Amino acid sequence: MNTPSPTLADPSRHTSLRVVLIAAAAALGGFLFGFDTAVINGAVDSLRAAFGLSAALTGFAVSIALLGSALGAWYAGRLADRFGRVRTMQVAAILLAAGAVGAGLAGSVAWLMAWRVIAGIGVGMASVVAPAYIAEISPASIRGRLGSMQQLAIVLGIFVALLSDAALAHAAGGAANTLWFGVGAWRWMFIVGVIPALIYGGLAFSVPESPRHLVAGGRNEEALGVLRRVLALGSEAAFQKKLSDIQISLRREHKPRWRDLIGGRGGFLPIVWVGIVLSVFQQFVGINVIFYYSTTLWNSVGFSESNSFMLTVITSIVNVLVTLVAIALIDRIGRKALLVIGSSGMLVTLAVMAVCFAQATGSGTTVSLPGAWGPVALVAANLYVVFFGVSWGPVVWVLLGEMFPNRIRAMALAVAAAAQWLANFAITSSFPPMAQFSLPFSYGLYAFFALLSLLFVLRFVRETRGVELEDMPG
Repeated sequence: MNTPSPTLADPSRHTSLRVVLIAAAAALGGFLFGFDTAVINGAVDSLRAAFGLSAALTGFAVSIALLGSALGAWYAGRLADRFGRVRTMQVAAILLAAGAVGAGLAGSVAWLMAWRVIAGIGVGMASVVAPAYIAEISPASIRGRLGSMQQLAIVLGIFVALLSDAALAHAAGGAANTLWFGVGAWRWMFIVGVIPALIYGGLAFSVPESPRHLVAGGRNEEALGVLRRVLALGSEAAFQKKLSDIQISLRREHKPRWRDLIGGRGGFLPIVWVGIVLSVFQQFVGINVIFYYSTTLWNSVGFSESNSFMLTVITSIVNVLVTLVAIALIDRIGRKALLVIGSSGMLVTLAVMAVCFAQATGSGTTVSLPGAWGPVALVAANLYVVFFGVSWGPVVWVLLGEMFPNRIRAMALAVAAAAQWLANFAITSSFPPMAQFSLPFSYGLYAFFALLSLLFVLRFVRETRGVELEDMPG
């Protein structure tokens, strides 16, 4: 009787668990992404008062980390191709930890913004390398669900950030009050970010390098070892075939360069443009207005500070729950169908929010919603989060991780992610002055972008469910 090889014995169960754990460790970068970008929500009003900022400068201070994220995302692809996905994760963790402590202890708004940029660079790097890495180590049959772990980690990071903001503000009796060691509660909101950053850095030392990066560097035996660890292919011949497929798809006669992304009359290759536009629409529908400014927004329309924190935490819980729904659906009904559902729902709910705020009385920071309009706006905002969380939140990151051909994946993803961060910056920095001008106009504009996103998906997005990375068309 032949005894199965230990490497291949009962491979499906053990390999599936192993690859899930590896993907989860990589996705912790998404947790830091969500935590670092949302943690400022609870600090906005205190930060504005502490440094005497105008509405426009407040928006810039909140969103400047996103410029760092765009910079980190832009260079992350090149760094990931040169030094590896895992090493890039480790560098991102160091930047995130330094930025968290620096921002919390900053003595001026200039220093706070500088440290936020440093943390933002780490966030941008993590936002590129995590989805690329997860896609590259995942079996095609569950790649959508594993890729969605990036978004699940992001929304969990948002939830934990908002929950910690609320807890710190409650412990101090208000975000502006001092807490431990005479340091303001709003400053501790930044400092606690060092904890998940250190955990992420530690886990980054425990995961294997991407087999596709190893093949690109001529390290075929190491790549074969990783494939055996993460895939359940059943025979040595199947592993050798997979290695050969990766070698063929990469066609690495030269190291990847920016000009590899160029082609056609539009500058970039069409597939790169699709990734860029998807990234921009993910932000132009205004989702981060909810997660960066919701505490201030609900406070301004009549809710107390403690209730505003509570409502923001509830919204983040809704976001987590619907992301779990997206993970269950993405490999069943596909990426494109979820995007269509999400765009349609966001169009309706954003339009309702625009109508609600058109009924507001007052202006600027004294705006209020009379009668039932406040609860209606609250319900619409949470339904908007539901439609985003089940679609554009996870699906865009899954698509960016898998839609590009192997030879340009990391660099194309870097360009798309950089565009996403710049779009995020544009929306986030413009909201405070836009809100002072007209909240109905602001939400009406986001509804218009939701409509454009629907039309774009119907016309240009291809389904990638079940397609092997080596078979992705360019």
